[in-house]
Amino acid sequence: MEFLYEYGLFFAKAVTIVVAILAVIIVAMASAVKQKGDKGELRLTNLSEELDELKLHMKEELLSKKQFKAFEKQRKAEAKEKEKQQKEDEIEPRVFVVDFKGSIDAGEVASLREEISAILAIKEKDDEVVVKVESGGGMVHGYGLAASQLDRLREAGVPLTICVDKVAASGGYMMACVANKVYAAPFAIVGSIGVVAQLPNFNRLLKKHEIDYEQHTAGDFKRTLTVFGENTDEGREKFQQELEETHVLFKDFINKYRPELDLEKVATGEHWYGQQALELGLVDELSTSDDVVMKLAADKTVIKVKYQLKKKLADKIAHGASLSVNALFNRLAEKNQPLK
Repeated sequence: MEFLYEYGLFFAKAVTIVVAILAVIIVAMASAVKQKGDKGELRLTNLSEELDELKLHMKEELLSKKQFKAFEKQRKAEAKEKEKQQKEDEIEPRVFVVDFKGSIDAGEVASLREEISAILAIKEKDDEVVVKVESGGGMVHGYGLAASQLDRLREAGVPLTICVDKVAASGGYMMACVANKVYAAPFAIVGSIGVVAQLPNFNRLLKKHEIDYEQHTAGDFKRTLTVFGENTDEGREKFQQELEETHVLFKDFINKYRPELDLEKVATGEHWYGQQALELGLVDELSTSDDVVMKLAADKTVIKVKYQLKKKLADKIAHGASLSVNALFNRLAEKNQPLK
């Protein structure tokens, strides 16, 4: 009898878990069906309004009631005067702020493309764009496309400013150099104008264990260096030649936008901190993106533009599973903690 009771309890638990998992999958699939054809959404945040609210809150906290009333009165009078001077059909100059935090493959360029297209679709003559770049570089074709997306703004006559708070190296600097003006924080990492490629080779290990590896190609240099095959001096030479050619293209690209740079001095693959980068001409001024945005907000409306890609069904399930596993481990860890 006790056996049947325990078995029934176990069976009930198992059924509950299976039903819960199926419910999660069904909800996720239903959500995916609804989002079909809707890759993402564009979000706009008025940073000028946020800064005004912050200023108002600080004044309210720090001033006396009498002083705050006087401040509010003056603020309303200034706003009224500004509105009076502005023509009915006149659009206040705007600054669009975009964030780009790049990975190795520069996959974030998909969102960057949408953000820039949206800005170009509604741009006015006095608008400008600030892009905060944070990347240590990565694949040439990915960052080449990202830099080309920024070049769309310059080609359209929209003033472009790049801010580097932490790092814009290699492909990150390829993007930064496109700007009309580049700002960097004093200890931001800038430069690394070079090309690197590396791969392991397991050919000797395979031979040691008597494992054959075959690779067939059509074309002398369809493959130069391989991971499992036996590499040749001819292949190594060709591989090095391709790296050098890519480096020349990289230097030519930078020279197009910053012709005043001494490329022999800066295109060595080295990186520098903001202060050193300023002396070398890699950046134009030292400043954080926060200061740049706050100064612009004094005269213009600052709007943050963010295109948010919606997660795929597999990503949602994986993320949910990850959270569940983490929660389970946390609970187990709490139960197994020794008493103090």
